[in-house]
Amino acid sequence: MKEILKIKETCLYIHDLEAAKLFYNEKLGLEIIHYQPEKHIFFRAGQSVLLCFNPDDSKLKVSPPPHFAEGNQHFAFEVKQSDYEKCKARIESMNIHIIDKLVWKSGQESFYFNDPEGNVLEIVPVGVWD
Repeated sequence: MKEILKIKETCLYIHDLEAAKLFYNEKLGLEIIHYQPEKHIFFRAGQSVLLCFNPDDSKLKVSPPPHFAEGNQHFAFEVKQSDYEKCKARIESMNIHIIDKLVWKSGQESFYFNDPEGNVLEIVPVGVWD
């Protein structure tokens, strides 16, 4: 469908929503849109939304339909090329371990780190897929 413009939301399934709140809001600086303890927490990430659902609750839903996942999930945050090194330094300054770095065909580097649940997050500069 050519009408699709972008992915508006992405979702992680996280058991410890308080740890997610501390990590995504206090460390990464994402604004909290909505928080319902034990159920879900939603964050604003630029023009996108990161949904964090407790899978023990969301798999029992009727509406919206039940959904959940297990294991390490992955997504990437995009940053301006001029902010990439600053973001990497900030992550390292918070003692968040960078678990991998890759250089893509574009010649640009991205790096990976984990959230408290073990999900694999990535920071990519604008243009990495151009």
